[in-house]
Amino acid sequence: MGKFKSFARGLGLFLVVILGVAVWLVSPWFVLLALALAFAAWMVATRRGQQSASVTQIGVSTLRQRFGSSSVIVFGIAGVVAVLVAMLAMAEGYRETLRASGSDDTVLVLRGASSAEVMSTLDNAAIQVIEQTPGIAKGSDGRPLASAETVVAANLPVSNGGPDDTGSVQVRGVGPQAWQVRPNLKITQGRKFEPGRREIVVGSGAQRQFRGLDVGKQVRIGSDMWNVVGVFHAGDANDSEIWADAEIIAATYRRGSTRNSVVAKLENPQAFKAFKATLAADPRMEVETQTTLDYFSKQSEGMTKVIRIIGMIVGAIMAIGAVFGALNTMFATVATRAREIATLRAIGFRSVPVVIAVMLETMLLALLGGLVGGALAWLVFNGYTASTIAGGVGQLTFAFKVSPDVLWTGVKWALAIGFIGGLFPALRAAQMPVTDALRSL
Repeated sequence: MGKFKSFARGLGLFLVVILGVAVWLVSPWFVLLALALAFAAWMVATRRGQQSASVTQIGVSTLRQRFGSSSVIVFGIAGVVAVLVAMLAMAEGYRETLRASGSDDTVLVLRGASSAEVMSTLDNAAIQVIEQTPGIAKGSDGRPLASAETVVAANLPVSNGGPDDTGSVQVRGVGPQAWQVRPNLKITQGRKFEPGRREIVVGSGAQRQFRGLDVGKQVRIGSDMWNVVGVFHAGDANDSEIWADAEIIAATYRRGSTRNSVVAKLENPQAFKAFKATLAADPRMEVETQTTLDYFSKQSEGMTKVIRIIGMIVGAIMAIGAVFGALNTMFATVATRAREIATLRAIGFRSVPVVIAVMLETMLLALLGGLVGGALAWLVFNGYTASTIAGGVGQLTFAFKVSPDVLWTGVKWALAIGFIGGLFPALRAAQMPVTDALRSL
């Protein structure tokens, strides 16, 4: 019966710890700051808190003498945090690249029930209706700032592969209005393509990913050879694309007068509801209308979730190893300091200060490991470029983004590992029989 009660207490404590760690990991920073301030006030204002601070100071002062064992905790947790932050930075960079491609004053119109541009087809009659819908801004020439566009895929040799290694790049056929609809897109080398000619301009990301996209060279797209006449940079998903004249792309891929989408610049963000309602009320139209910000945010959701889940799983597996490393180290530390802890308890220190001291010592090492891991991930991965498949059409080039939120998540994981790794050794130190420990003096 006694063993069953002991097991039940242990299981209950374990479940409480897991629940507490889960709440810790999902809590916003201001809640955790309030808890930290409350704990600091307790240590300053109460007798047990002051005892905890004194015992903690003694333990911290001996860390240099235990550098080897302490470094196991620091570097183990640093590895966990570095991997976790790198994975989260990948997801953050992917999401931000797609979100930067949209805004709340530009709209994307697709065929009804189409989830992506490549799945949509708009005929010429629908395009004419969309372009004349009220709410679209006008250019200096009085024409609506609306761009009917064709999206296709082309296979090109990748930069880092062998002679036969190819990848898919998104080719976008656009008209003259496309440049005004996306004013952030700038030509950095060469010039724009001329309408009616087989000329292309390539995004800076696509130029890094694929061979043969330097200005002045020729590249095969479809069954024809095209001249590379310029390179552009937009700082978003467009950097992974190749642009050409929509009419020539449509002829090359036998699309006729149809297009995949219409991208339009609105007079202002408030015009979106009326613009969407007008198209929805037109019996001739069966279209899906959304701001480009909403469209690209939705496009990023699936991949971002997958990357974050993988990062959490990998981080959790590594965290288990780091927890066992911390447990072994702190159990050994408690064993070597058994007489010291027993002496403190014999002269009047209660169990709570001992538990708090061991916990704080472990979490201090965990915090140091978290900061080291976060700094390492920032130095190595922040701004690192990678590519993936976007929308089933082409490779999307994006940069890892080690943001403050990502770093904060890494630090929270580090402290959670330190908490678990220090809790059970701390309880053992508090329950250690004083007389047995003092006999070893």
